[in-house]
Amino acid sequence: MDMISYRLAEDTDADVTALVALYDGAARWIQSRGIDQWTPGERDAAHFRLRIKQDEVWFAELHGEIVGAWELWWEDLPAWGPRPPEAGYLHRLMVDHDRAPAGTGRAMLSRAEQRIAAAGRPLSRLDCKSGNPRLRPYYESAGYRVVGEQPAKVGSDGSRYTVTLMEKRLLGPGA
Repeated sequence: MDMISYRLAEDTDADVTALVALYDGAARWIQSRGIDQWTPGERDAAHFRLRIKQDEVWFAELHGEIVGAWELWWEDLPAWGPRPPEAGYLHRLMVDHDRAPAGTGRAMLSRAEQRIAAAGRPLSRLDCKSGNPRLRPYYESAGYRVVGEQPAKVGSDGSRYTVTLMEKRLLGPGA
């Protein structure tokens, strides 16, 4: 695979527009495969501006073109509740399937885990809709394990749904 580079997204119109387009494209790709996870239009510019200000949003680029992105939060109250500062929380691992080479998603996941470990946090955590038949095996094959469920996570539209909570130890015993 060609060398992918990574950079933090900035609160600029260009970066935010790229994130919205990437999310919508990834949502359409997911839906075209019968997977219930995201909906086009569900995450708008205001969402990504907030995430850029409060957390970290990363781009993956190949030859100067954006091929993916993800959000890295340092706490996740809606899914995980109050926790000690022991983890980074991955959200919206998005791949442009028209531009990204095979393995881009796994490369981005690895880079996010490196960032979490560099911050001294021993755990990487994420959640996915419990009814999603493909994401759980994907993350399990990357070393994540199921540690619970959150039966009433609130969506951006106010609806409630169940998510599977997963984590991977990056530092310390068992890493």
